[in-house]
Amino acid sequence: MKTITIQHYDAFSTVPNMGNPAGVVVSGNQYSENEMQQIAKKVGFNETAFAIDSDKADIRIRYFTPGHEVDLCGHATMATIYALHSQGLLGNKTSITIETKAGILPIRLEEKEDKLYITMQHAAPQFEDFNGSRAELAQSIGLNEEELHSELPIVYGSTGLWTLLIPVQHLASFEKMSPQTAIFPSILKEMPTASLHPFCLQALDNTADMHARHFSSPYSGTIQDIVTGTASGVMGAYYAKYIDSEGTYPKTLLVEQGQELGKDGRVHVHVKKIDHNLDISITGTAVYVKDLYVQI
Repeated sequence: MKTITIQHYDAFSTVPNMGNPAGVVVSGNQYSENEMQQIAKKVGFNETAFAIDSDKADIRIRYFTPGHEVDLCGHATMATIYALHSQGLLGNKTSITIETKAGILPIRLEEKEDKLYITMQHAAPQFEDFNGSRAELAQSIGLNEEELHSELPIVYGSTGLWTLLIPVQHLASFEKMSPQTAIFPSILKEMPTASLHPFCLQALDNTADMHARHFSSPYSGTIQDIVTGTASGVMGAYYAKYIDSEGTYPKTLLVEQGQELGKDGRVHVHVKKIDHNLDISITGTAVYVKDLYVQI
């Protein structure tokens, strides 16, 4: 048995224990893939990230849920970049590239008002139709079908990681949501491993454009995500494609998430249209919480 130190950072908040927790290992080179998975399982956060050397980018990041590795994770990226920067491991760089299984993505760093803001480029948006039962889908998150938005489509979306985007009519529905995680794969016949991301155009904060929750795939070993970076990014793409396709871009949208869980996350989603293609990035920050210790 050996004892591993993992740093706990909260992403999308500047207040400890109010954002989305991620485990960060800044010296990931010393661990095998099997050890990374063991560490992530012991930590138990939705994601634990490992920074390792890259011959293609400034740094490579691998992301593990307690159950398996994922291609990309927004909040764990924020946490990892914040950790590397605050520990002086990025020097004075204001822009870097990260190698992920979703591709090589550029990152920008900006310090203002004594806070570090990290802007993360996402992969090109993709969408696929959901052809399953709306009634069963609603029931799987504790709602009635009538609470789903009647005019906006339910679609799978990805800017690096697939999730099912579920537009909901009213903010009041979010408090009573209760995910029946085990039955998700039987409903998501096209993508059984996808997560679920219900959202609406009403928000608690009158400066926010959208409100969301995020329910994990049962294969990940977690139930829900407090504040979701990759899903917030694809929400921006959804907004530009299905909600305001004739709008003026570039545009920055503010997404709030986590309030039902006693948290208060904020994600800024930047949407550009370049030659009829959508370009998505998100901006957030993070805060150090404490060191954790696990044995493997």
